[in-house]
Amino acid sequence: MTTKREATLFMALLPILILIALLTFNVLLFDDTLSGANQIALMLAAAIAGLVAYRLGYGWDSVRKKIVATIGSAMPSILILLLIGSLAGTWLISGVVPAMIYYGLDIISPKLFLFTAVVVSAIVSVATGSSWSTIATIGVALLGIGQAIGINEAIVAGAIISGAYFGDKMSPLSDTTNLAPAMAGTDLFTHIRYMTFTTVPSMTITLIIFLVIGFNYDFSNASIDVQNVKTAVDATFNTSPLLFLVPVILLTVIVLKVPPLPSLLIGTLLGGIFAIIFQPDVIRSIAGDIENYTTASYYSVMQAMFGDVSLTTTNENVNDLLSTSGMRGMLDTVWLILSAMVFGGVMESAGLLRRITQPIVKYAKSTGSLVASTVGTCIFFNTTASDQYIALVVPGRMYKKTYEDKGLKPEVLSRTLEDSGTITSVLIPWNTCGATQSRVLGVDTWAYAPYAFFNIISPFMTILFAYLNIKIRRLVKTEPGPEEIQNPTGSI
Repeated sequence: MTTKREATLFMALLPILILIALLTFNVLLFDDTLSGANQIALMLAAAIAGLVAYRLGYGWDSVRKKIVATIGSAMPSILILLLIGSLAGTWLISGVVPAMIYYGLDIISPKLFLFTAVVVSAIVSVATGSSWSTIATIGVALLGIGQAIGINEAIVAGAIISGAYFGDKMSPLSDTTNLAPAMAGTDLFTHIRYMTFTTVPSMTITLIIFLVIGFNYDFSNASIDVQNVKTAVDATFNTSPLLFLVPVILLTVIVLKVPPLPSLLIGTLLGGIFAIIFQPDVIRSIAGDIENYTTASYYSVMQAMFGDVSLTTTNENVNDLLSTSGMRGMLDTVWLILSAMVFGGVMESAGLLRRITQPIVKYAKSTGSLVASTVGTCIFFNTTASDQYIALVVPGRMYKKTYEDKGLKPEVLSRTLEDSGTITSVLIPWNTCGATQSRVLGVDTWAYAPYAFFNIISPFMTILFAYLNIKIRRLVKTEPGPEEIQNPTGSI
């Protein structure tokens, strides 16, 4: 048997350094890095990691098993992603998304739009427990409204994502909100209550920023654009309040704790049914020469679920909103996720990720530095393992004993995991979350990331609270001793 050895820090970092170099070249050379360049970069970096693993004595079978297991952990996300593609298609041809845009333009004030987008996305995400479902449904409609008003799509996407990830973090229905306390060893509602101390200030700052942006934005042409958009939508679709039954039913199903896959399938099928009932002209337009309405309906709904649909109106800006690629449009993202999981699996199989984080744990001497180290580790795993679940589970396992030894309650760890692992995943283009939301909204991750203020502020807020020793719960409540009085920043 081959003796397995531990990697040096340089050996563990080598695949990551090569990956960073390849991704940098891709950004400089390719217009659309998600169409294949980043996937190949991840595979090449995985090959380098495989050579390192072989050099350390790890055989192909053990590496392959870890790759398969890692891909298996991502399969629920991949299936959800494919169904989101289908849902987007049927909600378009049914008129659900166009109706949201049509009526939303009447209700939402341009100056308050970004503020409203954050709040609405947050409410829906808290109710459903899913940032992905929120962004794929309400988020898509909000993006269309923002574009019609004339706001840069990257800013709108940042507002939507900020609200959606607030809800994903705070909802008791969210999988990550249940996973983080499970890893840290606390209960769900203690975890949620404790998160409010850092989450509410982060969201407050986010809302203030979007209010300032909204009140200083130039909306001089907004009224003309809004009327043109409404006219184009009304000429193409039978807009009716009855179309809102589809999202209401879907949200009800999700709140009733029906799992994500059947929930999204129900939403997709409802969209198809409402398209057949309410949008006969759209059905015939997509079906082309097919005269029989039953056959045309089947063809159009199927086309919307799996392939390209593009509806033409009198307004070119609206035409950009009324196009979808169904499941097919998600295949590049699926490819990216699979490539990322291969890279993460190889890195984990040889203990390379663990080797990189060992020095971080070793030198964390104070509460502030320990929390900052946990945040950095979560972001590191979001970047290298490309999956938010890994970014919660692995650091949670790594730091649990350290937090106990330092006298910190488990909710301190669970809050830190959520403030960094859950929140920053959507800012990484090759992470499952970043890749998915970029594809669903049609906005590049690098474009919306600077405006996802809640996601940027949250990890800094949790570090600030730790260094200032604000709301840091300890296992044993004691009177402050001389050392604590001299070191009020939380040194342990």
